[in-house]
Amino acid sequence: MKIALDAFGSDNAPLPEVEGAVLAIKEDACSKIYLVGRKDELERELGRFSYPKERIEVVHASEVILMNDKAASTVRTKKDSSLVRAIKLHKDGMADAVVSAGNTGAVMAANLFTLGRIKNVLRPAIALSLPTLGKPAIMLDMGANVDCLPEHLIQFAKLGSLYSHFFYGVENPEVSLLNIGEESMKGNELSKATHKFLAERTDINFVGNVEPKSIFDGAADVIVCDGFVGNVILKTIEGTARFVFKALKEQMRRDWIAKVGAMLSYPAYGYLRRKLDHNEYGGALLVGLRGNPIVSHGSSNDVAIKNAVKFAARIAESGFLEHARAYYEEEKAS
Repeated sequence: MKIALDAFGSDNAPLPEVEGAVLAIKEDACSKIYLVGRKDELERELGRFSYPKERIEVVHASEVILMNDKAASTVRTKKDSSLVRAIKLHKDGMADAVVSAGNTGAVMAANLFTLGRIKNVLRPAIALSLPTLGKPAIMLDMGANVDCLPEHLIQFAKLGSLYSHFFYGVENPEVSLLNIGEESMKGNELSKATHKFLAERTDINFVGNVEPKSIFDGAADVIVCDGFVGNVILKTIEGTARFVFKALKEQMRRDWIAKVGAMLSYPAYGYLRRKLDHNEYGGALLVGLRGNPIVSHGSSNDVAIKNAVKFAARIAESGFLEHARAYYEEEKAS
């Protein structure tokens, strides 16, 4: 698998992207990486590392889309940006997937303008794999669509089901609707209408509502919500994880007994940190587009970029895109 990597997307670009690309190649995460961005700078950084030179190719792009740039207008004006050039490599078939840790709005807009939606898909969505006590749960939408209609959420449910089946191998993925209560009459008008329509579908294994407190229990394989709610959930998870580990550190500094206890509990703390660390998961898939675009966190380090490349290669190998296109373009047309 060949991956196009936007080398000037992250907060600390291009160092995490360069180091992550080298790590990915050394671990055989993919066969080749196109590292896209300012050529002189990238070649200078790559010169610090030892790696198979033929497996990382620098593709020059003269412009950079910044975190505070306006998404849609910037994508149109900065056509030689590292982000747009990387996506074009994917669209032209040179790369099997594309990865960027850039401005989420710009990443979404650039992929939408360049790759386009799958025919009959109303809106693309950000699908993120969340760690649970069991197998990972796919949650969408995590921020691409702030305002949604029931038909959008129903498509998210189907796309999430296809993702779960072809990527994680779940035979008949259980789908839940995120809500403030498990009862069908709970929630706002969007939730109640979506619940009714999902319950009538025979091609979606809908198992009812799920409350936010049960997300990490592994209550469902796919959890559906609008982008506003999903993004709030995501930021709450990130904030809670930071608070937990800061509180633990403060408690450990209090006395020697706490320090001894911390040393004995270190393996458990390490496991928990890995479970909640976004760097371990690499990125989220933008579903509903005619491609395999991965968006990573802006604060991604080299490990996150490596994992994003590995994730992108696995997504491309899974056949999810081909099956999603077949479902919406062929079955819906008949």
